[in-house]
Order: sequence, then structure tokens, then C-alpha cells
Amino acid sequence: MLFLKIIHIIMSIGVIAGVLLQSGKSAGLSGAISGGASSLFGNENKALNEKLSKLTTVAAVLFMLTSLLLAAL
Repeated sequence: MLFLKIIHIIMSIGVIAGVLLQSGKSAGLSGAISGGASSLFGNENKALNEKLSKLTTVAAVLFMLTSLLLAAL
């Protein structure tokens, strides 16, 4: 039971960190102001963003599973 709570806390921190570290999908107002000049510098962070997105998804699924297990117990 204690082990499951510790895993749950670690997964919650992982989900929070993953969401905060991801870049936005749209440029928004900052893209309109810069005129899209940031796209000229390439997408070297694209692979990193994809890996981070997958890790965040895995952490979220594990967080949900631990939540259900803790609720059942």
C-alpha cells in the first residue's frame, strides 16, 4: 500500500513536469508578433518534444491506474 502511494506521488510529479516542459502546439500571439521568424531556425526540438509527449502520456496512464488501484483498496 505504501509502495503504491509512493509510485502514485512519483507519477503525479512526472505528469506535472511533463506538461510544464512541453512547448505549445500553436504559436499564438508571440508567433504573430515575430512574423514566424522562429520557424526559420529549424525544428531540432521536434524529436525531443515527441519523446516528452510520449513520456507524459505514459506517466498519465500510470497515474490513472495507480489512482484506480488506490481507490479500490
